[in-house]
Amino acid sequence: MRPTCSKSDLPEKICVVCQRPFTWRKKWQDCWDEVKYCSERCRRRRSQAKNDS
Repeated sequence: MRPTCSKSDLPEKICVVCQRPFTWRKKWQDCWDEVKYCSERCRRRRSQAKNDS
């Protein structure tokens, strides 16, 4: 049996749009360094975030 990692040990980032923390997901395992947004919604709203600042 493979040892598992607890969810509290997963890396975290702050979303550049909503400023909320989000944790690593398996689907991001190959591109975690490039991930900036916590969700599709925030990715679509990225231009609005640039206009607000």
